[in-house]
Amino acid sequence: MINIAIDGPGGAGKSTVAKILAKYLGYIYVDTGALYRTLGLAIDRAGRCPDSEEDAKKVCQNVTLELKYVGDSQKVFLDGEDVSELIRTPRISNYASRCSALPWVREFLLETQRSIASKNHVIMDGRDIGTVVIPEAQIKIYLHADVEVRAHRRYLELKEKGSDVTYESVLEEMKERDIRDSTREIAPLKRADDAIDVDTTKLDLEQSIKLITGIVEERLKYVL
Repeated sequence: MINIAIDGPGGAGKSTVAKILAKYLGYIYVDTGALYRTLGLAIDRAGRCPDSEEDAKKVCQNVTLELKYVGDSQKVFLDGEDVSELIRTPRISNYASRCSALPWVREFLLETQRSIASKNHVIMDGRDIGTVVIPEAQIKIYLHADVEVRAHRRYLELKEKGSDVTYESVLEEMKERDIRDSTREIAPLKRADDAIDVDTTKLDLEQSIKLITGIVEERLKYVL
């Protein structure tokens, strides 16, 4: 199986690029961030603390998470409910970042992710895909951009969906999450030694997709 890992901080465009690339190649796209966000939503709904491993266990052991394709779109379901839009708020982003630092939560989802990758050609994006989840991935990309650019992109995305947010609040939350993700003890955000570094600060979406598609097509010549 061919596995492609795309890692990087929030707002770098990982999910958008990965979805388009997966469709182009005919691979399965695995949105690992959506899984963590869904657990964060479950913890929030239960009124539990996202920093507590005990609370996470109590909530997560009693929920069902599913990734399904509805038409051409991948949707995430929590106990049968499509929560694909509900998990994209700043609050749930915060909960996802905090609960993802818990060893039990990461172990809970790790085998699910690895099982999918072992049985399918996949593109998987996240923060520790190339370093922890599928370190044997044949192609690894570290996608990033300046935090101000990433915050602006996320701000526009949230406003388009009707969220009442300010650029300043999104920027502050993104800076805080970057720190949490890169300094946590378990599977911190970092570039794998053999990952290709891609900076999209000065690129628009079309340029980013063209660049990364070219990189992947070139690398596939040597792994197929």
